[in-house]
Amino acid sequence: MPDPKFAPGETFTSPSKTLTDAHFLFFSGLTGDNHPIHYDVEYAKRTRFGRPLAHGLLLASMTALGATAAAARADGLVFIEQGCRFVKPVTVGDTVHARLTVDRVWQEGKRQFVRFDTALVNQRGEAALEGFHVYQIIPRKEEGKHDGKQQA
Repeated sequence: MPDPKFAPGETFTSPSKTLTDAHFLFFSGLTGDNHPIHYDVEYAKRTRFGRPLAHGLLLASMTALGATAAAARADGLVFIEQGCRFVKPVTVGDTVHARLTVDRVWQEGKRQFVRFDTALVNQRGEAALEGFHVYQIIPRKEEGKHDGKQQA
């Protein structure tokens, strides 16, 4: 039976964040992605964007369900799949927030899933990223019940 804690059409947003050079440099240091499009102003001026761009994976990570008001209801969700496309550039000084909307809740055999449509929205209300997340819903074990395995 689909989990009633999420209903199709329900939307969750994250607080907004204004991106800085520090975000780009930290992400570059963390991941090792040091392509000059992310930090070299002179290099970026010669591209169609004209300015350094945020790392795509940095933007994708900013759609985390746990960073939204849904975090309090995320107990039992296991993140199993995501996909996205980048539809607008994001640069230093842009302010973005995530928007996740429940697309559907379904069951396959005994396993339950929820799919969210995701977007990262800029200060002009434009989606810079569009995508999806899929979570498996793992029911909590009832208090006092055990799975028959010996407890340590």
